[in-house]
Amino acid sequence: MTAPTRADLIAFLAGYVTENKQTQIARVLDHRTRYVTVALEDIYQPHNASAVLRTCECFGVQDVHLMEGRNRYRPNPGVSMGASHWLTLNRYNQEEPNEACVSALRSRGYRIVATTPAGDAVELDRFSTERGPFALLFGTEEAGLRPETIALADEHLRLPMFGFTRSYNVSVSVAIALAALVPLLHRSSLPWELTPHEKEDLTLTWYRRIVRRHQDLEERFVADWAAGGSSNS
Repeated sequence: MTAPTRADLIAFLAGYVTENKQTQIARVLDHRTRYVTVALEDIYQPHNASAVLRTCECFGVQDVHLMEGRNRYRPNPGVSMGASHWLTLNRYNQEEPNEACVSALRSRGYRIVATTPAGDAVELDRFSTERGPFALLFGTEEAGLRPETIALADEHLRLPMFGFTRSYNVSVSVAIALAALVPLLHRSSLPWELTPHEKEDLTLTWYRRIVRRHQDLEERFVADWAAGGSSNS
């Protein structure tokens, strides 16, 4: 007998997830996207990086990429409010994490968009979402993205600023960009939604994070399946 499929495992674990939570997960997945993703470079303050995760989760951005050069991301649970529980985090801590991150994003078909106040940057309200999936890169408040990282980008994006201060808190920067761009995706005919395969994959991942002792339960389920029976206790 063949091994249980992913759909079989989801159906089995659903027996340990409340109907309300199942409905909530399905609703959230209908608004999840990988058409836009966010990458953070060397964010050294845990509450800032955690606030970014919270913002991304709220806007339905599934993947966040962490370029860990001098600084490693350390979550602040009080700020993230459990957002990392629902996100896919990709860490890059090689010798040149920015190059590794950009290479990985580009291999997945993303346009690399560096946020910078540079003169040739496109204003946020003129940025096109229609030229394909895009990755928004953000740096630290003090220095922004490293020049080497900006040079790796395909496009440059400038956030609106009209005061004397020339930078936002990084979590505010991410929120401003996503608040402008995510609704555009939702109103468009672009393929911004997750595929059925991606939704199924995340459903299984999230069920496993919800269900206590899911590994033990799944092992017993697989054993019963092989024996030609079933178990949901």
